[in-house]
Amino acid sequence: MASKASFMRRTSANPVGLTRSDVLDISSPLNDAASAIVDDSFLRCFTSAVDEPWNWNFYLLPLWILGVVLRNAIIFPLRLLTLLLGALVFIVAFMVAEALPAKHRTLAERRVVQFMAQIFVTSWTGMREGECVIRYHGPRPVSTANRVWVANHTSMIDYAVLCAYTPFAAIMQLHPGWVGLFQKRYLNSLGCLYFNRTQAKDRTLVHQRMRDHVADPNSMPLLIFPEGTCVNNEYCVMFRKGAFDLGATVCPIAIKYNKIFVDAFWNSKRQSFTAHLLKIMRSWALVCDVYFLEPQSKQPGESSQEFAERVQAMIAKRARLTVAPWDGYLKYYNLAEKHPDLIESQRRTYSAIISKHVVPL
Repeated sequence: MASKASFMRRTSANPVGLTRSDVLDISSPLNDAASAIVDDSFLRCFTSAVDEPWNWNFYLLPLWILGVVLRNAIIFPLRLLTLLLGALVFIVAFMVAEALPAKHRTLAERRVVQFMAQIFVTSWTGMREGECVIRYHGPRPVSTANRVWVANHTSMIDYAVLCAYTPFAAIMQLHPGWVGLFQKRYLNSLGCLYFNRTQAKDRTLVHQRMRDHVADPNSMPLLIFPEGTCVNNEYCVMFRKGAFDLGATVCPIAIKYNKIFVDAFWNSKRQSFTAHLLKIMRSWALVCDVYFLEPQSKQPGESSQEFAERVQAMIAKRARLTVAPWDGYLKYYNLAEKHPDLIESQRRTYSAIISKHVVPL
């Protein structure tokens, strides 16, 4: 009877019969399970769309084959030729613009860069003035002191899509290869600012340059992608507050791509930017809506982070995106590999919390 009573007391206080040591032992798989759930929630923000098969029956298969032939044997070569000829004209025109007197040079260079952006867009959509499958809604941005434009970010093509409508200076990660050459050789004429996301000194320096740029009424409109990374146009991850503590009016831009013809998301970990462009050029069209929303100012008593979250919610609502509470920079880090001590510390913290409700046997 005594043994039975002792057993009943232990199990009533500790229904699962676990000791502190047991909890510490099982906290690792519990932590792994929780991490898997978090990873799934986080990584779905960076997952490319899966092409659903539709050519499974005999009467759709010929149409699918015809579409493949048209896109790859006819449309793609024409688009590639347009891009190459446009690039040649752009290079020559930029050299001519550089030779102009200083008072005309800046405007000419900006016009030439805008022309190249329009060539890129044409190679994706067949754009014509006033009629294209990329539609712009709202007033055209103009150069104004103490204003900054912010947008959600799906791919580097976002910048071309916006510059085809009006030139922007932008905060950019400096890339290698031909993209980096294009940035340093041509986009400097727009006043673009570059940084290395792994260097804290770069971020501090760029932030000061942002302030100087925004305060200059003669500078180009400044465009910032506060997510800091490309997201799959279904989610909107946390906005970093750098653009929201400049003391400037923030002009939100919502970009929504239609995936019916092509997924515009650039997964930089799996695909080079060149391959990404070729995929878009082999599609039927890049379908997109761009919304220039009402300018916003920081409200009394509102912190920079709260301001960023309010603007993020506006953009997500207009672009029909789901707000995700994650910092997009996390995708560049693997905590389990780089900080195993942190993972072990978390495991012990979890076990200590659970063991408060466990009576030792």
